[in-house]
Amino acid sequence: MFFEVCPCKKIAVTGSDGKTTTTTIIAKLLEAQGYTVHLGGNIGHPLLAETGEMRPEDIAVLELSSFQLMTMRRSPEIAVITNLAPNHLDIHKGMEEYVAAKENIYLWQDEGGRLVLNHDNDYTRSFAARARGTVTWFARQTEAPSGVALEDGSIVVKGDRAVLPVSDILLPGVHNWENYMAAIAAVDGLVSDETIRTFARTFGGVEHRIELVAEKAGVRYYNDSIASSPSRTIAGLRSFRQKVILIAGGYDKHLDYAPLGPEIVAHVKALVLTGATAGKIRAATEAAPGYDPALLPIYDGLDFAGALEQARSIARPGDVVILSPASASFDQFKNFMVRGDTFKQLVRALPEH
Repeated sequence: MFFEVCPCKKIAVTGSDGKTTTTTIIAKLLEAQGYTVHLGGNIGHPLLAETGEMRPEDIAVLELSSFQLMTMRRSPEIAVITNLAPNHLDIHKGMEEYVAAKENIYLWQDEGGRLVLNHDNDYTRSFAARARGTVTWFARQTEAPSGVALEDGSIVVKGDRAVLPVSDILLPGVHNWENYMAAIAAVDGLVSDETIRTFARTFGGVEHRIELVAEKAGVRYYNDSIASSPSRTIAGLRSFRQKVILIAGGYDKHLDYAPLGPEIVAHVKALVLTGATAGKIRAATEAAPGYDPALLPIYDGLDFAGALEQARSIARPGDVVILSPASASFDQFKNFMVRGDTFKQLVRALPEH
């Protein structure tokens, strides 16, 4: 309904991972360039009631979930798909329905539309054949024919110019390089390179996404409650240069945890489990090549507060403790935000020394 009555240009983002951060970056870049921006959708703010205040020269920036997209018969002028991986299979009939829902973000574009796709992802790479508008690629790992790429430590528009040295990006993790690449592909021609560079040096991220909560007794605590799937947790673990103490587990969305096991072995020094998926995550870790219980102790059978207390008791100065559940929150919390807020309250109540 909003798409039917919105009077201005629409930029919309979907994907399995990174969509909230990418949506936020796009909106803030446009604001920094001087546009009046209306940010909403799945990001938590409905825009329908605000259409009367919107002008044709404004820009609406929306995050769209698979649930919102399932019945869509309109697409935005600029559509972004960050990536696709199995998710929400407890709700969708299967991966085919999930993918079909995501595709609605671009299937209703006309020839003037722009579709930003991740060339590194098999699912999104295949969408180009059905695009009616212009496809703009972004690629960190593969060689895309055009679009936004990573070259010599900078995000570049291929054949044109270097836009952003990745050393200027304040957010940790290579997955955030990809989020910036997707955003730059979306706003190319609307936002100057200098605006992008200035913004990247100061933007500290979105709440609940590898969010530094506090340092207590020399231990840094991070809230990554948004990580409700294995792929999200994998990205979070890869963001740190040291092995971390990981708190994981939660509601079971019937996802495959096998890919998470090797990443835990590679990036985690102690695993603390809570919630309904604790057994699946333990099994995936113990089955991973190179797993050694002497090097990677696993603690489970804990409630949420007990998991944090367990992590605190084994942490030493210089350690990192991260809540990155690889699972939804609904076994214990209303949503991932409540889970993250609860974690932050518990962390801030820990002793300073």
